[in-house]
Amino acid sequence: MSRSERLALIEWEDSELALATQAELLGVSRSGLYCKPRPPSAEEIAIKHRIDEIYTAYPFYGLRRIVEALVRDGLVVNRKAVERHMGEMGIVAIYPGPNLSKRNQQHKVYPYLLNDVVATYPNRIWGIDITYVRLVGGWLYLVAILDWYSRYVIDWGLDQTLEIGFVLEVVDRALKVAIPDIWNSDQGSHFTSPQYLERLLAKGVQISMDGKNRALDNVFTERLWRTVKYEDIHIRGYSSPKETRAGLGRYFEFYNLERPHQALGYRRPAEVCFDAALQRRREERLARRELATVG
Repeated sequence: MSRSERLALIEWEDSELALATQAELLGVSRSGLYCKPRPPSAEEIAIKHRIDEIYTAYPFYGLRRIVEALVRDGLVVNRKAVERHMGEMGIVAIYPGPNLSKRNQQHKVYPYLLNDVVATYPNRIWGIDITYVRLVGGWLYLVAILDWYSRYVIDWGLDQTLEIGFVLEVVDRALKVAIPDIWNSDQGSHFTSPQYLERLLAKGVQISMDGKNRALDNVFTERLWRTVKYEDIHIRGYSSPKETRAGLGRYFEFYNLERPHQALGYRRPAEVCFDAALQRRREERLARRELATVG
């Protein structure tokens, strides 16, 4: 659990435990409890929330169209400020255009491997991405790993900052579930960092990265974000990290286990993922027996 996630668990009021005791149990220095960053202004929150709404509804909108939509809403905006907000939110239009998910120029970038590849079984292709999650008085960042064949959410995590720690924790948990053949991401700094890449290479995973101006390459995860926001985040109106974490936990459980998916013939992601995985293991065992018999 990242430091920001541990801080989010602190109960500031009406707690049976003193703040010092909570800090000790969570492994956070007591002095760190009181070093709070300056909260964002109401204006910044309103603009970022509206950008999130516009982008979720129209993911093909780029900077100019989003600025125009904000102006039509009566929001006084500066184009450079909107561009900065979009960069902080990790937003890039789904069409060949400026990529706002900036990578570290010193980091290695891998080619996109999926032009002629189809996910024909579970754990063939996983996709990872980060999105903006709005709160009543602020925001969080959500990372998730999706199996492209079954649309099953392998793992996910929340953080109040874009520090890499929460991404690595989700990656580590996911790799304990299974090892995919191919792992796809964009070229953002999290996904080109040595700490991230070393974990995948150590497991023999093939690394694929979206083309420089090709957010559409990770379209399955983009669709997941749209679903999560319309069906949960935007209608729940979460007010705190703790509430958001609990609410999304319930939603992802529903999404994986209960929600019928049209692209899956109205089957559930977990049903498709695990039934197909079992069938594939049976076929592999049969193939090995046949080879042994021939030998």
